[in-house]
Amino acid sequence: MVEALQSGGVVETTDPRILRSRRMLMEALVRLLNQKEFDDISIQEIADEATLNRATFYLHYPDKNALLQAMTAARFRDLIARRGLSFSNCDGALRAIALGVCDYLAETTGCPSQLAKMPLEGSIIPVVEGIFQEGAARHGVTPGAESELLATTAAWAIFGAARRWYQTPDRIPAEAMAAKIEAMVKPVFRHRVMLQPDAQLQGVTPDQRIDELIKSAPVPRAAA
Repeated sequence: MVEALQSGGVVETTDPRILRSRRMLMEALVRLLNQKEFDDISIQEIADEATLNRATFYLHYPDKNALLQAMTAARFRDLIARRGLSFSNCDGALRAIALGVCDYLAETTGCPSQLAKMPLEGSIIPVVEGIFQEGAARHGVTPGAESELLATTAAWAIFGAARRWYQTPDRIPAEAMAAKIEAMVKPVFRHRVMLQPDAQLQGVTPDQRIDELIKSAPVPRAAA
């Protein structure tokens, strides 16, 4: 059953046969990245390494860049699931997202050397955008507000700050940086979120509504 679009426009599915083929292609790419540069890897080599044919590759991905994006996005989802990061606590919802990005960037040091050199924004940012868009769909933002632009702005802000943290020698702990990112990004939402009259009467604050928005987004699933 089709559920959503992954990075690079790849259709997400729950079909176990499709998931198995995609996992085999991702694992094949990881092995090849340990042997040569990404630019030197051909689609035929990926298919051969995965013991699949070239036509099967194109059933799942339009090109090797789409496979790379899908693979790194899957690793990001896996990390969030493995670390048990939760968005259920309103006070820590945005911080949990920021911590997940920081942890993922830090984990690239343990990846194949080529993966550590790859630009990750094309994989991480769409996942984070999706988290915010899911939340916005469940807790409507101000009528007329551009929710997609808001999600993109917040996702890039989180990724950019996390990347600068990762590139800084003697950096502070990830948890401390996640708290800083939370304080930086919340005003982006506050500017765009308007409380309905009934919420104002109930004493709901913009920050509470922002936390509810983020909390309502589903935690990204680990790759099957």
